[in-house]
Amino acid sequence: MDSLNSLIDGFGTALTPMNLLWAAVGVLLGTAIGVLPGIGPAMAVALLLPVTYGLEPTGAFIMFAGIYYGAMFGGSTTSILLNTPGESAAVVAAIEGNPMAKDGRGAQALAAAAVGHFAGGMIGTILLVVLAPTVAALAVDIGAPDYLALMVLAFIAVTSVLGSSRIRGLASLLIGLTIGLVGLDQMTGQQRLTFGSLQLADGVDVVIVAVGLFAIGEALWVAAHLRRTAGKAIPVGRPWLGRDDVKRTWKSWLRGPFIGFPFGAIPAGGAEIPTFLSYVTEKRLSKHKEQFGKGAIEGVAGPESAASASAAGTLVAMLTLGLPTTAVAAVMLAAFQQYGIQPGPLLFEREPELVWGLIASLFVGMVLLLALNLPLAPVWAKLLRIPRPYLYAGILFFAAVGAYAVGGEALDLVILLVIGLIGLGMRRYGLPVLPAVIGVILGPAAEQQLRRALQISDGSVTGLVNTPFSITVYAVVVALLAWPLLRKVIVRRRNVAA
Repeated sequence: MDSLNSLIDGFGTALTPMNLLWAAVGVLLGTAIGVLPGIGPAMAVALLLPVTYGLEPTGAFIMFAGIYYGAMFGGSTTSILLNTPGESAAVVAAIEGNPMAKDGRGAQALAAAAVGHFAGGMIGTILLVVLAPTVAALAVDIGAPDYLALMVLAFIAVTSVLGSSRIRGLASLLIGLTIGLVGLDQMTGQQRLTFGSLQLADGVDVVIVAVGLFAIGEALWVAAHLRRTAGKAIPVGRPWLGRDDVKRTWKSWLRGPFIGFPFGAIPAGGAEIPTFLSYVTEKRLSKHKEQFGKGAIEGVAGPESAASASAAGTLVAMLTLGLPTTAVAAVMLAAFQQYGIQPGPLLFEREPELVWGLIASLFVGMVLLLALNLPLAPVWAKLLRIPRPYLYAGILFFAAVGAYAVGGEALDLVILLVIGLIGLGMRRYGLPVLPAVIGVILGPAAEQQLRRALQISDGSVTGLVNTPFSITVYAVVVALLAWPLLRKVIVRRRNVAA
């Protein structure tokens, strides 16, 4: 009841005209920035930090939250329509959303993503209000072996369900892990794969890798085939979901938040792992397995709902523990410190108006996001009618601008081109791109947690499986690996019996 009363007070703060204006500005800016390849919510919030010096803290954070959610939706827009994720959490949306768009159902994919974001954000924010203290307590108890187990699960899941073979999925993952090794060793400070370049000492930014593999690789692949196939305007379907679409997606919308929220709330969480796991779950549970990889709407609805809920989970760890689990949370933490506010267990007591106003604004932002973007679905879908030479020239331009904006170094553009050529080669030889991206995102963190767990156990391998949580996760990993073999055995026995 205390949380409910505080939330009601928070709505009183969030629904003032100025705070409503900041929420609307945040949602619009976030969506627009998310649509641009290579410019994600973290960069948007970071760029706007100096602008907010003169703003009152509550209004500033309400705008930041709007940017966060809006950018996640905008990132899925380009994933679906152009196979070019605006940010890392949107990479899964391209797997099913882009084939849907090419099949003339881009507007339906966008509508499924928009409603998924709304459902995931609403359920995730309700869980934030109800479960914040409990989830925070659980997150404190999770150690290095548990983090490592979760990341291994993500690696195995993404290489098992994507591409034409597990070998190709594993090869793609190894490419990503290799790129993730570039830079300084976090524990010893030694340079790895930097080739003597000081600019590479900080590693290759995930934004550059994601934009290079997806945007540049896709643009080069299309350019290589433009002479063989004439560019045709792809037909755009209805902007609303039909009865059959809703029947197939409503369960996915409700399942996604319960996968996304817990992962967002734990350190080393974020939206990447739960979107992959949500996709795996939807593929396992779907009655239309044959459509996956060709445009299954469940593969858009579930992961997008999970991504939105994970954003609410991210705020749990940041507000209650002061732990940033994503790049956006890290930038927002810097913004709190800019105002002289320290997130942590006492924040709810010291700054109740700010915290509950921020949480209430999430509900308001979700409604604004749905109201603004669902009617705009056919407008976004018309991007597909732009002639491909102009379209992909624009993608290359914005990708280069986004990559250069990351560090302001000319070397970033060279790296972008090299990674784009790798993406072109992966498409040529049938390697899925997604495992490489998750390898870059989670590889360095997985290495750090592995070494930390081994240090704690004095080098004993048993230290990696010494908790009930890690044992449970590894059991799921074994099941994922063994299931295809077991399925073949079961099918053979049935055939023999028949």
